[in-house]
Amino acid sequence: MNDPASAPADEPPGGPAADPLPTWRRLAGTSVLLDGFHALKHAVRFGAEVPVAVTADRAAALALADELAPDVRDRLAGLLQEVPEKTYRTLVARPHPTAVAALAVRPSRATNLAALAHTPRTAPVVVLDNPRNLGNAGAVIRLAAGFGATGVVTTGTLDPWHATVVRGGAGLHFATAVERLEVVDLPPGPLFALDPEGDDIRGLKLPDDAVLAFGSERGGLSAELRARADHLLSLPMRPQVSSYNLATSVAMTLYHWSAAQGTHRAL
Repeated sequence: MNDPASAPADEPPGGPAADPLPTWRRLAGTSVLLDGFHALKHAVRFGAEVPVAVTADRAAALALADELAPDVRDRLAGLLQEVPEKTYRTLVARPHPTAVAALAVRPSRATNLAALAHTPRTAPVVVLDNPRNLGNAGAVIRLAAGFGATGVVTTGTLDPWHATVVRGGAGLHFATAVERLEVVDLPPGPLFALDPEGDDIRGLKLPDDAVLAFGSERGGLSAELRARADHLLSLPMRPQVSSYNLATSVAMTLYHWSAAQGTHRAL
């Protein structure tokens, strides 16, 4: 019987002899690269469609699953196919220490836009206004997913689904809605923009439907976004310290929002 569902839990679909490379080559140009065990773990956990996953050491990858992700261990066992290390290294630009890589189907833009536009919201949307650093953008997406934010929107030219951003986000793009939009198309809700000249954030409670905007690492808020802001807010900072890292600013703001809820949200 050749039904993949009847294969042993530790055997990938099609059996150990199946060659994942044709599928990889066919899909690589249009899929999301999941680089490393943790990115694959999170993507699977949050419902990503993963047509192909490879590893240079299947036993080690499944041992990681036993230790760190027992909830998705069987699904990972059904996905991961072992390839020679030399072959694995040809599939990724920068090999990951866990020697795991996979391709996932990007969520539809329509689905993400619907999630961002839906009201009433129970958690804020984070906006990165013209960000420049791919790693910072990934770190923010990871933070937003951890806090249960509705989504992360970027403006400007940075692609929030770039492979480096997905790597920085540890695959948690699939746990929140991530899209690139123009400032005029931002989701509905009161727009709170972080700016050194704004009111101290400790003086107010952020509503659940807030849109929280953060300027670029060097340029700050664009004139277009600043003009749209309903409120300018500042984070507490010691005099003579010029700024916080972008991800740090987002973390402080989301923590301020979540702390006002009384307890950490059950996600």
